[in-house]
Amino acid sequence: MVLIVESNSALALLWQRHLERLGHVVRIADDEDHALGLLREVEFDIIILDLVLENGSALSISDFANYRQPEARVIFVTNSSFFSDGSIFRHCANACAFMTTATAPDDLAAMVEHYSAMRA
Repeated sequence: MVLIVESNSALALLWQRHLERLGHVVRIADDEDHALGLLREVEFDIIILDLVLENGSALSISDFANYRQPEARVIFVTNSSFFSDGSIFRHCANACAFMTTATAPDDLAAMVEHYSAMRA
């Protein structure tokens, strides 16, 4: 199961469609509160998490996921240069990848496939 946490609903739906074509079950949250609620209720293998959310903190979501679901891996995405030095991997123990939001959906889906296979 994949959780996408993204404020841009069109982008989240684009990613969701690509992942569902590969057979993944996908849930979408558009802010911190919704994401935390889903993390309390559903077990996820992969979390695609935008670092720059309109409402809430991506780092709080990552931290909560690490506590609640320590096996879940987080693929961080962003459209900014924040954390472009790779320091996200020092701040978030569950981070497995860091990509731009402009990454092709097929490439993002390939990353999800890779890290999902590692969990199986």
